[in-house]
Amino acid sequence: MTPLAKRQAFRAILNRSTATLMPGGFSPIYALMAERIGFECFFVAGSQVATFLLGVPDAGILGLRDMVDHVRHVAARCSIPILADCDTGYGNAVNVAYTVEEVIRSGAAGLQIEDQEAPKKSGTLTGRRCIGLDEAAGKIRSAVAARDALDPAFVICARCDAIGAEGSSFEDALERCRAYAASGADLVWLNTVQSTDQVRRAAQAIAVPLLVAWGGPGMGPTIDEYTAYGARIALFPTIASTAGLDASWHVLNDLHARGPVAIHDYQTDMRSRGWGAVNRRELLQNERVRDLEERFIPSSQRREY
Repeated sequence: MTPLAKRQAFRAILNRSTATLMPGGFSPIYALMAERIGFECFFVAGSQVATFLLGVPDAGILGLRDMVDHVRHVAARCSIPILADCDTGYGNAVNVAYTVEEVIRSGAAGLQIEDQEAPKKSGTLTGRRCIGLDEAAGKIRSAVAARDALDPAFVICARCDAIGAEGSSFEDALERCRAYAASGADLVWLNTVQSTDQVRRAAQAIAVPLLVAWGGPGMGPTIDEYTAYGARIALFPTIASTAGLDASWHVLNDLHARGPVAIHDYQTDMRSRGWGAVNRRELLQNERVRDLEERFIPSSQRREY
């Protein structure tokens, strides 16, 4: 699919009357797995790019070039729409305009810009502060103007981190979300919602589709419940990479404690599960290499398989 086709597909998802699950992570292989499993879109999380590529916390250390270059790799390898996490837009409204231009050129279907102060904090931890509403709305308007000049199909998502931020409340978050929608955002992300009542109230109050990342107690609503409450995207922004990290932690500890038998037991366990072990060669289309060799490399230089 072309970048335009992916953007149109993402807009079609947002225009549905039902909620859609969006997993997230950081790498092309995770996006490919999501596509193969049947997910229709994927989120590239800045926190995970910072963690897995730079080995640093989600504290505004990741830069525009780091993110754009990585998102380009992810978007190039899969056919489902990619939503790129662009933190605060890497500066003020001026920086936001350049950020949008670069992410459009990466092939992503859309980006999100949050309303935190810089340097930002993790969207799920304490210590967050939000910039003033006027400034935040101006950044969204800048993003929309930059988008309209290059590709009107590209999706601008305004993320509100006011829930749990210093000196803020859910009512403040609703006011901000409404302002971001009025500023031209195609999608509003209300982060770390704490209850189903908040989801319902937000969906009723905001004039554009609502993306929700659950932050309350328990496992959160089902996808059918999100639909009933009015949300359009249920985001699990780090699930692919954090699951992989947890698995690595356990296997490495077991390898350290028991030696090579740990690897054997791990591989046996993966093969015995309902979905089996991942077929990396199939996901990466290794057969394409051999096909290209047979089509274009002289027979005297071809490899023996």
